[in-house]
Amino acid sequence: MTVNFGWGLGVALVVLTGLVVAVSIGFRLKLTRDVLIAAFRATVQLALVSLIIAGAVQNVWLAIGFALVMFAVAVRTTTTRVKAPETWPWAALAMAAGVLPVLAIIFLSGASPFTGAAIIPIAGIIIGNTMNGHTLMGRRCFAALRDDIDTYEDALAIGLPRRQAVALVLEPHRTEALIPNIDTTKTVGLVTLPGAFVGVLLGGGSAIQAGAAQLLVLFGIMATQFLTVNVALWLVGRGKDLPEDLRTRLRP
Repeated sequence: MTVNFGWGLGVALVVLTGLVVAVSIGFRLKLTRDVLIAAFRATVQLALVSLIIAGAVQNVWLAIGFALVMFAVAVRTTTTRVKAPETWPWAALAMAAGVLPVLAIIFLSGASPFTGAAIIPIAGIIIGNTMNGHTLMGRRCFAALRDDIDTYEDALAIGLPRRQAVALVLEPHRTEALIPNIDTTKTVGLVTLPGAFVGVLLGGGSAIQAGAAQLLVLFGIMATQFLTVNVALWLVGRGKDLPEDLRTRLRP
């Protein structure tokens, strides 16, 4: 499948945006402004990124630089989402603990060529899903610590150290950030055809190549999320990767 870059593409994008706006107005969703802003930003951002990537895929070092930018944006995004921007060094540490070994295994094993054209999409998928795992961990676990502060204080009162008291509160929530990806891996090909599979097919690869690429990506995502979430929880237990209000309340 290819996309014809010309008037047809422009017409299709305008009509599709108009359809969304019409639904928003017709059903009084009050999202017209958001839709138009989203459409404009997506167009500008993808145009700029496409120009940058066109150069980066030709050079390994440019591709690595672009991957580092993606990582920095992911760290900023996840810490903003969990309302703890000041924890970015610890979030970066937890995410790097997942991203670096997974990318090293993928490229050093020879499963994927170490080229700009491979580094950017694979690193982008791994980093993006690492960010999602860290964000889910933060939102669920920080909410649990705020809501169940009494359990934490009771644990301290009977002599448990902070690390064990935090672990007691978070025990029912430790795996919540990992379940969505496990479910995706279980149902791949039956319920969904994920991006890597579709991307290889659209790029002219065979169905076998698409399946192999998707397996590599899915296993990589699972590994990076398991590593990142557990390192983040280890840091939380030691009072590191925590928002300011929880660092104050969870004193040993």
